Parts: sequence; structure tokens; C-alpha cells
Amino acid sequence: MGLIDRTISLTLPAVPKPIVRYFSKPYVAGTTMAEALAAVRKLAAQGAMATLDILGEFVSRKDEATANTEAYVTLLKTIESERLEETNVSVKLSALGLLLGNDYCLENMRRVMRQAARSENFVRIDMEDAGCTDETLTIYRRLRDEFGNRRVGIVLQSRLHRTLDDTLALDGPQANFRLCKGIYLEPESIAHTKDQLIRDNFVTVLDRMFASGAYVGIATHDEWLIERAIELVERHGRTRKQYEIQMLLGVREPLRRKLIASGHRLRVYVPYGANWYAYSVRRLRENPQIAGHVIKALVRRG
Repeated sequence: MGLIDRTISLTLPAVPKPIVRYFSKPYVAGTTMAEALAAVRKLAAQGAMATLDILGEFVSRKDEATANTEAYVTLLKTIESERLEETNVSVKLSALGLLLGNDYCLENMRRVMRQAARSENFVRIDMEDAGCTDETLTIYRRLRDEFGNRRVGIVLQSRLHRTLDDTLALDGPQANFRLCKGIYLEPESIAHTKDQLIRDNFVTVLDRMFASGAYVGIATHDEWLIERAIELVERHGRTRKQYEIQMLLGVREPLRRKLIASGHRLRVYVPYGANWYAYSVRRLRENPQIAGHVIKALVRRG
């Protein structure tokens, strides 16, 4: 991160929320489930699938975790009743009480998974910062054993040194992964800090996942990585139903349209909810050009 980007990153938390919200609108579907479902329908009309994320991780109170659990159960019921095919959900365990204990979080996730099973849907467990990795994988394994790979999948991050070992421990013909670079900046002792090393590890891990027969959601906006991924798809003889490309709402939309037109299945990560601010700041930090417009708007406002 350069000096200007670092300055923007440090300045964003001081920007008034209305300004952040204005510039983050492309990345967040809205604050309500109705707004999120409208975004899903629009994506479906464009040939894209969707995964819905209710924003609000790292909760520290049981009432918040319970509310998030109930919101996911309601969301899965609504996806079923609205017949939104090819739409599933993504869950951060810290939103369901991971910080309050593994067993407590596991029970909340079981509630979500039981509804996913009744609705014949799928839940993707998001990966958070490195401090949550072991606990997240432990809960994922329990849920996978109880509900099966057709109902639950996990996210792995190529930024971390451990990811290939985690892949080897989890993979197999029925495994279902999302592979991404990872947005959490971790120390060099446990993570790659140079972009090309993160990219190279992504390719190595993806190669292994395909070799084992796993289903993979290839989550990246990096065209170099997408090209390498498509090469691996062809090398391993993956069919259209054995992988998908995943992108964030509002990011690289022309590339998204191009990939869909080329015949690739593509799923868009659609976040929504009242806790939109922290997510928006993370997205803006990843895009200094847009974040620069936020800072300029703040200066004009002053």
C-alpha cells in the first residue's frame, strides 16, 4: 500500500456516514431483505447466481447473535418461498456468536443448517481473520459431518501459509470450497504479504482442489488469476457444473458480463443489512480511487 493509499485508509473512519454510504452503494444491496432480494432478481436477469450475506460480524452479545440466527433462518425460508433458484447464503460465524464460545455458535449454526436442509439450500461459511481460522474449521467439520457437503461449504484464503495444508485435510470429491485471496491483513509469520506470492499460492491451492475432484467457487476479480483458473478448469476437465466464478456486488461488472457471456457460471456476493458501514469501509479501502472521491467529498463539505 502506497503513502496516498495508506493516508486514505487512515482517513476513511473519520468520513461522515452519509458520504461513505453514497459511495458504497454499488457494493451493498441495501439495509433490508427486500432490497437484497431485488438485487438478486436483477442479477438473475443478467444470468448471474447469488449468495446473500447479512452484515454484522463480531457480535459480543447473545441477543445480537440470536437476532442474526433468526434473520438467516427467515432469509432461507424466503429464498425458498420466492423460488429464487441458484441463490444461497454466506455466514460469518462471528455474527452468530463465535466470540461467545464455539458450542454456542455451533448451536446457532445448527438452526441455520436445519432450515437450509428443509429448504434444500446451501450455506457457505465465510472465513474471517486468522484468529478465527481454527474455530471456524472445527465448526465447519462438525456441520459437514452432520449435514453433508451438499449443504455446507467453507472458504479458504490463499493469503495464509496454512491454506494448502488445510485444503489437503479437507478436500475430496464431495468437498465444496470458496477460494479467495483474503482481505484480512495478517503478519508475515503466518501470511504471504506480497501480491504475487498470494496469487501463486491461489493457483497452487486451486490446482490441488481440482485434482481432488472438489467443487470450487473461484472468488477473485484479478484477471490474471481468472485466466490461470480457466486454464486449470480445462487441464482438469472440469465441466460447467463443477466450478463457478464468484465476484462481489458492484465490482468489475464489465468483467462479470464478459465471463457470463463466455459460458461460465458466476455467483455474486450480495451483502445487506443495517450494519453496512464496516463492510463499506473495507470495500473502499480496497479501492483507493473510489475512496479518494470520498475524501474529496469530505474536503468540499468542510
